[in-house]
Parts: sequence; C-alpha cells; structure tokens
Amino acid sequence: MSDYVSPSTPDMLAPRYSGLATFMRAPIAQALEKIDIGMVGIPYDGALTNRPGARHGPREVRNQSSLMRSINHATRINPYQLCRIADVGDIPFESAFDIEKAHDEIFNFIGEMVKAGIVPLSCGGDHSVSLPILRAVAKQPLAFIHIDAHTDTWDSFQGSKFNHGAPFRRAHEEGLIDATKTVQIGIRGAQNVSEGWDYSKNAGMRVVFVEELQKRGVDEIVEETRSIVGDAPVYLSFDIDSLDPAFAPGTGTPEIAGLTTPEAMALIRGFRKLSYVGADMVEVSPPFDTGGLTSMTGATVMYELLCVLAEAVSAG
Repeated sequence: MSDYVSPSTPDMLAPRYSGLATFMRAPIAQALEKIDIGMVGIPYDGALTNRPGARHGPREVRNQSSLMRSINHATRINPYQLCRIADVGDIPFESAFDIEKAHDEIFNFIGEMVKAGIVPLSCGGDHSVSLPILRAVAKQPLAFIHIDAHTDTWDSFQGSKFNHGAPFRRAHEEGLIDATKTVQIGIRGAQNVSEGWDYSKNAGMRVVFVEELQKRGVDEIVEETRSIVGDAPVYLSFDIDSLDPAFAPGTGTPEIAGLTTPEAMALIRGFRKLSYVGADMVEVSPPFDTGGLTSMTGATVMYELLCVLAEAVSAG
C-alpha cells in the first residue's frame, strides 16, 4: 500500500482526470477524526416541488470539482495549508421516501460531524436538506446568509411543511436562525402568492431582490450584510438557482435575470472572516444540465466556500 496521504494535502499534482472523483480531489476520510472541514454529499431530492434530479448533484459536482486547484487567484487563500480537509462521503439514506425521516438521517450524520469538531461543507440535494443541517449546527439562533432566487419561507405544499420551498420558515420557527441577522440575496421570479416574501419581511429578514443588487452593486450589499450579521455565528447557504440560467441551467426551479457568476464569486469573497459554523451549495440537477456547466459552477462555488470556511476556521 502506498503511503497515507493526510486529509490536509490532496495530491493536486496528479492529472486531474485520474483517480477517484472526490470533492476538490481531497482524500476520502476513513473516520471522523483529524478533520477540520468535512465536505459531504447529500444525494436527496425527495422534497422537490418541480423538476427532479438534484439527488444526482453530489456525484457530478465531485466529478467537475476535479478541475479545481489549490490557491485562490483573487484571495490567495490555499485552504489545504490552513486546515485539514477531507471528503467524508455521502449521507446514507434508508428512508428516502419519507421527508421527515430522511431529514432525521441528515441531522444524525451532520450531528456526528459536529460532535467530532468538523465544520460541514455540504453539497445537495434539494434545499430542504439545509433544515436538518441547521438543526445539527445551531447551538443558538444563527446569523444566516442565504443566496437564492427564492426566499424558501413558504409554508406547506401538497400537504408537506418540509418541502424545499419551506426550510427557512421552519428554521425560523424552530429558533435555528435569527431573523434580524438573516439576509436573503438574489430573490426574484413571479409567484402565485406573496406568502414567502411576506413571511421573510414580517419576520424581520432582510430581503435583497436581485434588481436591488444589480442597481446598488455587490460591494454595497456585502457591506450591509456584514453589518447585519456582525460577529455572530453564521451559516451560509447557496442555491445554484440564484444564478441566471445562462450560467446554471441544470437546476429544478430556474429563474431568468439572476446573478452572474462574477457577482456570485464577489459575494462569497466579500463574506470572508465571519464566524462560520458551516455552509452548503444545493439544487444542482445534472439531468437538466448542459455539458456539465452547472456542476462545474457548483464545484467552483463549493471551492470558494471552502476557502472562506478554511480562513475562518484557521483563525479560530
């Protein structure tokens, strides 16, 4: 057997087309120990309300993340020099046809990571998976940065209160997120009812519709968001449908006139040096993708999130 490779030192010099596909080419963890940041796949889309396929997201994002390198050209962050990083695999499911039981399985897995002192960076899966993650990481009501086309604060759909359009209503009701420290960025798209927008506003969340961001610019939105979040423990959730479908067609609920990829990168980089407890990237649906574009974009978003998390974790 060849020498063991530390989770902090993936072999970035090997050809990118070789080896098993893991997130960012990081080694696969054999146990939940000696890891600072664990990248985890959540192949679950049982709570979707529209186009299916996000269950295949983690596998394709892993594949496309083989294209990622070590050093961020904009921030000069090399996450592998700052933290011990590993791919901890996919969450296994035994109750995929029962949303609440599936969420319990996610909660249990992420909970074990948290007990081991590992900060989770998750790849979904539909956006409902963020709710059980928040249940696992929230020791108090968290500040919350939410980049998405939708507020995901609707209530019930087809009899389910745990669909992917409702996770952050449930999270607020359960005391997992602090509405006064929550910012939702990139919101857009016509709706049949204004329930989600109204709930977020009435609860005290700051809702930034995409037109406001495009008018004011990313820097102003970043500055305002940072002032709202402050130094509170924070979780960041990135839905790939926050991007315009020109950049990310492979998603369940696309909305035109969205963020550009440069805007998305600038947002994430603008949220450096916050007190992170975790982050996720969700809603990549490979069956609706074009040439792997959305999966590659999702992998790049995860890499940017990894850089931000590594910097925060290493700073203590």
